[in-house]
Amino acid sequence: MPVITMSAWFGIPTKSGKSLSPFPVLRFILVFSIFMLPACAPVSDSTLRIGLASAPVTLDPRFATDATSSRVNRLLYARLVEFDERQLPVPGIARWEMISSTHYRFILHAADIGRIFSDGSRLTAQDVKATYDAVLNPDNASPHRATLSMIKRIDTPNDNTIDFYLDKPDLLFPGYLVIGILPASKIAAQHPFNQQPVGSGPFHFVAWPETGRLQLQRQRDQQNISFIRVSDATVRVLKLLRGELDMLQNDLSPELVTFLQNKPDINVTRTRGSNFTYLGFNLDDDITGQQDVRRAIALAIDRKKIIRYVMGGAARPASALLPPNHWAGNPALPDIKYDPDAARFLLAKHGYSLERPLSITYKTSTDAFRVRLATVLQSQLKAVGINVDLRSYDWGTFYGDIKAGNFQMFSLSWVGIKTPDVFRYIFHSDSVPPNGANRGRFQDNTVDHLIAVAGKAVTLESQGIAYGKLQQRLLETLPYVPLWYEDHVFISRKGISGYRLGLDGNYDGLRTVQMNVN
Repeated sequence: MPVITMSAWFGIPTKSGKSLSPFPVLRFILVFSIFMLPACAPVSDSTLRIGLASAPVTLDPRFATDATSSRVNRLLYARLVEFDERQLPVPGIARWEMISSTHYRFILHAADIGRIFSDGSRLTAQDVKATYDAVLNPDNASPHRATLSMIKRIDTPNDNTIDFYLDKPDLLFPGYLVIGILPASKIAAQHPFNQQPVGSGPFHFVAWPETGRLQLQRQRDQQNISFIRVSDATVRVLKLLRGELDMLQNDLSPELVTFLQNKPDINVTRTRGSNFTYLGFNLDDDITGQQDVRRAIALAIDRKKIIRYVMGGAARPASALLPPNHWAGNPALPDIKYDPDAARFLLAKHGYSLERPLSITYKTSTDAFRVRLATVLQSQLKAVGINVDLRSYDWGTFYGDIKAGNFQMFSLSWVGIKTPDVFRYIFHSDSVPPNGANRGRFQDNTVDHLIAVAGKAVTLESQGIAYGKLQQRLLETLPYVPLWYEDHVFISRKGISGYRLGLDGNYDGLRTVQMNVN
């Protein structure tokens, strides 16, 4: 009986130069699973159902940090500011003017769009103030408080005007005002927004009868949308084929996407993405706190081979959190080269080798594709003398551990990044939770200084230069090991149209998606 290597199952060439395609096995599993599933008839009502790998954690935008929650909240709540295709801020439900370098005035538009809460009340300046006051209140421990810490005072001269006074100038300030607006009366009454959202976005909340089934209604035409959590990607695909789901977005292996592309009654759309996937580290740990160890890990990973053979080409290598074409990105950053010999040399300096390997615990989610990627990384790191103890957890447990700093090494993605203020939120010494997302406890005076320089810049050009230097420093110190920017894919049954994929993988396409009735 021939021996099949793990790399062969991933479509990676073996020593013989051949690669075992996983597609026949995958097709067998899918067909077998279809017959083994209970005989549920396709749902025939007018609700559109989108299958998700994970459910939202909270429907309160003051506390949402996970991708699914943020994407759903964009549909439920209106925001003062949106972004154009160049990732520069543009008016949402308000326009603004800079009265002085520390005084911004926002004026709510007169139209009803985005200004009528789902309880029937009208959104006013007092609601905006109450929302941001709640975020800034340290007793509430909002994870977004650090980003908005420059706000000194908020005044409301009238129902349509909000004055933000800052304790220091900040060119990017309008771009920070992306928290969904909640009604002040319900904030005062401590309404449970996390489970019963009240917003003024294009969708209203209908029901959340169980963790994995959220129901919203689009206001312009009363189209019902259900968000169905199906953690296993293969089962999501099977439910799509059986008509129990209408749409899927992302979180599918290349094999599953290719399988669906060959189905005549399925549409597949792809686009480039900006979501940044990385390895994160606990810098307080004796092992992962060593820069040489993190550098060795970076050099031991063959990104190009993973992207080609495991991801089906659906990504591009990353050297920084922001893509190089972002206005504050750094296109001059070098690629991280695959150099296992250099990785072994760095580890040897600390007494580690193939005979005396280093051991690291690596946490990821239970998503099958993420586990597969983690297994490939495990194999590549083993080749340089790093034994990886791979542990996968359900999303809630995994994300809870990351937020609590309970890890040595993990992999995650940052999604929806628009403005470079995120560098303060993630990497500044003062942004350790609950004051930000510096979950690895990274401390670097140069990084703190460059963040301060960028914050004091008087032009976008000078600010961009400072952020470019900051990203160079982060590539040198490696609190994160950058991996890649993943593409986005949207899959739907025939008869579904009008969905447009966003650069950050948001769900905004649900605003225009339609079910065509013959």
